[in-house]
Amino acid sequence: MKHNKPVHRRTFLTAGGALLLSVIAPQAANAMQILAVRVWPAADYTRVTLENDAELKATHFLVKDPDRLVVEIEGLTLNATLKELVAKIQTNDPYIKQVRVGQNRPNVVRLVFDLKSEVKPQVFTLKPVGNYKHRLVFDLYPAVEIDPITALIEKGEWDKDSNVTAAPTPNPTSTPASASTNANKEVAKTNDKPVLKSSDKLAENPIEKIVDKKPELAIDTNKDKQQDKHQDKASELAKQGEEHKNKPDNMIRMITIALDPGHGGEDPGASGRGGSREKDVVLAIAKRLKKKIEDIPNMRVMLTRDGDFFVPLQTRVAKARSVQADLFVSIHADAFVETSARGSSVFVLSEKGASSTAARWLAQKENDADLIGGVNINTQDKHLASVLLDLSTTAQINDSIKLGKVVLKEIGGINRLHKGSVEQAGFAVLKAPDIPSILIETAFISNPEEEAKLTNDAYQDELAEAIVRGIKKYFAKNPPLARNKIA
Repeated sequence: MKHNKPVHRRTFLTAGGALLLSVIAPQAANAMQILAVRVWPAADYTRVTLENDAELKATHFLVKDPDRLVVEIEGLTLNATLKELVAKIQTNDPYIKQVRVGQNRPNVVRLVFDLKSEVKPQVFTLKPVGNYKHRLVFDLYPAVEIDPITALIEKGEWDKDSNVTAAPTPNPTSTPASASTNANKEVAKTNDKPVLKSSDKLAENPIEKIVDKKPELAIDTNKDKQQDKHQDKASELAKQGEEHKNKPDNMIRMITIALDPGHGGEDPGASGRGGSREKDVVLAIAKRLKKKIEDIPNMRVMLTRDGDFFVPLQTRVAKARSVQADLFVSIHADAFVETSARGSSVFVLSEKGASSTAARWLAQKENDADLIGGVNINTQDKHLASVLLDLSTTAQINDSIKLGKVVLKEIGGINRLHKGSVEQAGFAVLKAPDIPSILIETAFISNPEEEAKLTNDAYQDELAEAIVRGIKKYFAKNPPLARNKIA
C-alpha cells in the first residue's frame, strides 16, 4: 500500500507565493507608465499633454474654493517621468498655479491642478500620429472666452470707440494708406461680417472737394462787391478746409492685417538638419513683420498666435474674421526629403484642383497640422468648416492672387523663388470667404543653406521688409473699403 508524503508548511507557502506572484506580476507588467509630459502655457489656453504607449482613460471634475481641477487616470502607476510634471508648471502660467501628483489607489494616479482662476477644461485623447504615440490632453480654457478684439484693446492696439483713425500727413513714400482716404462706401455684409467685393468702387471724398475745388461765385454788377465776396468766400472755404482737416471726423479707417505663424505647441512643423524648428522660425519672422507693419500709420496687426502654442486651422480663420481683417498672411517654412530643394513660394486658395502636384502635396501636409497639433474633434464646428469652404468666392481668390503676385515679386528680390508664379491649392487656413489670404513658404528649412538664412536675424529682417513692401503695393492699387464701426 502506497502512502502519500506529508505536505510540509514550507512547500505550501512556496506554492502559494508562486500563485500570488502569477496574479500580481501580470498586473504590474500591464500597468502603463507615462513616456513624456509637456506643458504649453498661453493666454488663449494652457495645454498639458501626457504621452503613453497605450490609450489612457481619465475622469475629471472641478472643485471650488479654491479652484482646482482633479484628474484621475486609470491603469497607471506613478513614475519619475510623470513626477516631472510638477516642475514643468511655470510661474507665469495664466491658469495653473501648481500641480500635485500622487498614486491615489492601486493603478490609479490622481493629478490635482491648483488654478489661478476659473477654467473650462477639455480632456480628450489622441491616437498615434507622426512621432507621437497615444496622448492624453488637458486643455484649460478661461471660463469667460477671450475675444480677439478685447485682447487687442487691452494691448492698446485697437480703438474700442472707432474703427477709423485720424488721417496722417500725406507721405506717399511711406504708406499707401492715403489711397484709402476715399473709402466712404458702405460695404455689403453677410452675417454681420463685411464682404470685400472686387467690383465695388470707392465714393469720392466730399472733404477733398471742399479743399481742392475752386469756389464758384455768383456774378455781381458791382465789381468791388464781387471782389469782396470772392475774397470772403475764398476765406470761408479755406477756413472750412482747415476745420475739416483738423476735425475728428476727417478720418481714414484702420487697415487690419492678420498674421498667422504656422504650427506651434505640439506641432513643431518641419525641422532642419541644424535642429531649427519651423514653428520657432515663422513666429520670429511674424513678430518682426508685425513691428514693421505697425510702424506704418493706419495699420495694425493681429497675430493668430504670439507664443509657442497650438492653434487649430479653423480657429486661425475665425480669429481673422472676428477682427474683420483686411488681409490674412500665413507664414511657413517648407521642407522636402531632398535637401537640395530650395526657394520661396506664395500660395492662394483654389476653388478647384491644385495648380501642381507639389502644391497639392504641400496643402495636404499643412492641413494635417490639426492631426499633429491635436484637435479635440468633439469641439470642432464641422458646419462652420463647410460654410467657409462653400463661401470662398472667386472675388476673394482673385484679390488673393493680386496680393500674392506683389509679395512674391518682392521676396524674389532677396531669395531665389521655388516657382516664379503664385500657386493654388486647397489650404484649409486660407478659406476665409471675405479676406484676401495668402500662404508664404519663406524658404526650405530642410535645405542647410536656407535653414541658416531662416535663423539669421538680418535675413529675417530683410524677408519681413520684403513682405511689407508687397502689402503696401497691394493696398496702393487696391485700397480697402469703408465699413461700419465694430461695436
